[in-house]
Amino acid sequence: MKTALIALAAGLTVATAGCSLDSATKSAGTVDVVVGYQSKTINTVTAGTLLRAQGYLERRLADITIRTGTKYNVTWQDYDTGAPITAQMVAEKIDIGSMGDYPMLINGSKTQANERAKTEMVSVTGYNPKGALNMVVVAPDSPAKSLTDLAGEKVSASVGSAGHGMLVQALAKAGIDAKAGLEVLNQQPQVGASSLESAQVQALSQFVAWPGLLVQQGKAKLLYDGAELNYPTLHGVVVRRAYAADHPEVVDAFLQAQLDATDFLNTKPLEAARLVAEGSGLPQEVVYLYNGPGGTSFDTTLKPSLVDALKGDVPYLKSIDNFADLDVPGFVQDAPLRAAFAARGQDYEKALASNANPSALSGADPVCHSAVDNSATAGELWLDGSDTTTAAATPVCLLKAIRQAEGEGKKIRAAYITDAELGTRWFADKAVWVRLPGPATEGYLPFGTQAGAERYTAAHPGAAIVDYRQALAGAA
Repeated sequence: MKTALIALAAGLTVATAGCSLDSATKSAGTVDVVVGYQSKTINTVTAGTLLRAQGYLERRLADITIRTGTKYNVTWQDYDTGAPITAQMVAEKIDIGSMGDYPMLINGSKTQANERAKTEMVSVTGYNPKGALNMVVVAPDSPAKSLTDLAGEKVSASVGSAGHGMLVQALAKAGIDAKAGLEVLNQQPQVGASSLESAQVQALSQFVAWPGLLVQQGKAKLLYDGAELNYPTLHGVVVRRAYAADHPEVVDAFLQAQLDATDFLNTKPLEAARLVAEGSGLPQEVVYLYNGPGGTSFDTTLKPSLVDALKGDVPYLKSIDNFADLDVPGFVQDAPLRAAFAARGQDYEKALASNANPSALSGADPVCHSAVDNSATAGELWLDGSDTTTAAATPVCLLKAIRQAEGEGKKIRAAYITDAELGTRWFADKAVWVRLPGPATEGYLPFGTQAGAERYTAAHPGAAIVDYRQALAGAA
């Protein structure tokens, strides 16, 4: 009933999937608000799936309706990638959209020729300072251990996406020409996933949540973690400038609603993962991999380091597309977000200066009886049937907790580790484990990739790669 009243006050909320709607059309004093989002790109959930599920935008607009009498008609359009959102914004049929870094730059470039379509970036949804949101996966039985093993092979990617940009940069770093060294098939994520499963391609390079989903389903293994580039990747929100000028109250309501969703996710990550799973069709365990504590940094501020990363992405876009020069600092506009922070009595400059992940594992480890206060070693255990998780101080403490739970006949729903080399949050049972030499060391360390584990063992004589079950058995 409450939701129905909110929808009535704010105007009819319509759910669509890619239909055309001229957002400039108004009827009987109603303002249309057309939002393009990607339900399965889960690092945009605070401007998409979670935002929609919680009704935060409709509530904010309903408040305006009460004050002014103006009604708002919100339409949500769900897409697989950022490209169709940009196409609709060029056509002036989407007002606000969320997408990854490369697609945002393409959005700014392609819309700038038309003053009514021209966009600006107004907030970040989530980011990873090292680039861990993009990954390359291969079939479970693939002999490939590193990117160099893909030379001459076929790789699926969505050209112009963050996943493709990461691939191009990673190949260059590995000494492979992205155009001549292998064949990239331009495919939508779900098509690429099918191509990998049917062996039509030898690897898939994509953005979240596709790599984690395929690995969790046992259909792939992680070959390359974008964090190896040590280069920030991010997702954010763009709005048509003409629309923002005509309806600044809508932009403010959207940013306030995004901040509401961000606060909810950072304080109740497991509940947020459930809502996102329901709205996206993704398994909750996969959503929580990326959106749980220590995963994506859900921080709305437009940090200088992220703006610099966007500037650094431009050469890649020029190399693959007819990319018109874009004034990145001019494209990024923080005034609306600063105003939203001020209206909440929050310090934007303080948030801007912070590089800490707003959501981190903490508390007490019930197995090792120690504080969980180091994000570089912390892990998390989620038992089947439980609506809470248990934090572990170290990888060995997590292994002990899993052994204890299994010994009591409990089923493990998911267990998460922190990659010992790159700091990426990953599935414990899909990690590559290394047994450390000597009785005085901490036993076992997890790595997301075989290459990462081999780098460690090469630098630490006596260390040996073991599988997950061997690590479990050896954790005393």
